[in-house]
Amino acid sequence: MTVETTLGPSDTEEQHTPELLGPWALMWRKFRRHRVAYVSLWITGLIYFMALFGDFLAPEKIDETNRRGIFVPPQGIHFLVTDENGKRSFQLHAKALKMQVDRATMRRSYVEDPNKIIPLGFFVEGYSYEILGLIPSKTHFFGPKNPRDIVYFLGSDRLGRDILSRIIIGTKISMSIGLVGIVVSLVIGVSLGGLSGYYGGWVDTLIQRLIEFLRSIPTIPLWMGLAAAIPLGWPPLYTYFVVTIIVSMIGWTSLAREVRGKFLSLRNEDFITAARLDGLTDWEVIRKHMVPSFSSHIIASLTLAVPLMILAETSLSFLGIGLQPPIVSWGTLLKEAQNIRSIIEAPWLLIAPGTMIVIAVLALNFLGDGLRDAADPHAH
Repeated sequence: MTVETTLGPSDTEEQHTPELLGPWALMWRKFRRHRVAYVSLWITGLIYFMALFGDFLAPEKIDETNRRGIFVPPQGIHFLVTDENGKRSFQLHAKALKMQVDRATMRRSYVEDPNKIIPLGFFVEGYSYEILGLIPSKTHFFGPKNPRDIVYFLGSDRLGRDILSRIIIGTKISMSIGLVGIVVSLVIGVSLGGLSGYYGGWVDTLIQRLIEFLRSIPTIPLWMGLAAAIPLGWPPLYTYFVVTIIVSMIGWTSLAREVRGKFLSLRNEDFITAARLDGLTDWEVIRKHMVPSFSSHIIASLTLAVPLMILAETSLSFLGIGLQPPIVSWGTLLKEAQNIRSIIEAPWLLIAPGTMIVIAVLALNFLGDGLRDAADPHAH
């Protein structure tokens, strides 16, 4: 006896119906295939996590000085301790250091103290702070178990301040300048670039001549001139805001030109003509149809602009015309290594913040490249 089974229309449709994905889902699928960009996304996320929860991650106060800990080299983390009977056991610790002074050259040097160790642990108690400025806490992710002990994981500076803590806290300023800068660039670039490409004529000519004028001015002299206008007595917050605006003065020009090109190619498309015939105003056509059609490209362009703004802030602060102490940023930390004596005696003053800048800039560049490739409809 044979039993015949007939597949209904619904069964065949379920087997052969292709998966329908929206433009953002397609962009995400293509982005995940870009392995370097996908890893860079995680690295960028970790850097911004460091910026948000810097006090939780920093083991010491950034302004805590120690005259007996000047130019201390980076201290390593050890895992095994040996007791009096020669038995080894697992314990996270750092070796305590003793300072020695060469009386002939009066130079300090540090040697490990074999009789003392500094136990380390996770979620230890330290200085007081507020999580996101709201929740008071004394818990720190990693550090000495005894709050009175100090371990310089990345060394100390000329005042005995912990470099690791200053790099972590400086991430907030250096990375947020990039975000604030791209917001300013987004508003100015999309607005002026959109007007230039949509209307054309004298509006296009005027805006393009303004862009060419700004791009023809040498960048560093322009920044120096604008930064020189900042009064020295201004509070650090005002200085931070003005430096962000200065960094954004040039960043919007490239985005404006890209938006102009997109508007020139879209303004004669059939769906734009249909929107005009439907009675929509120019602003509604731009906001509802033209900008969303290439929003993914704008996101990719802005991502590539963030590292340029980070480097701009670093350059300004390094030259002494940007952010100044007591504000802590990667640029102000690099300024500590300007003289030859600091580089010779404490090369970690240059290596530690310089490495963070390289990692952040490369991660953001690879992330922007991946987003740009994923947003390109012609890329495979």
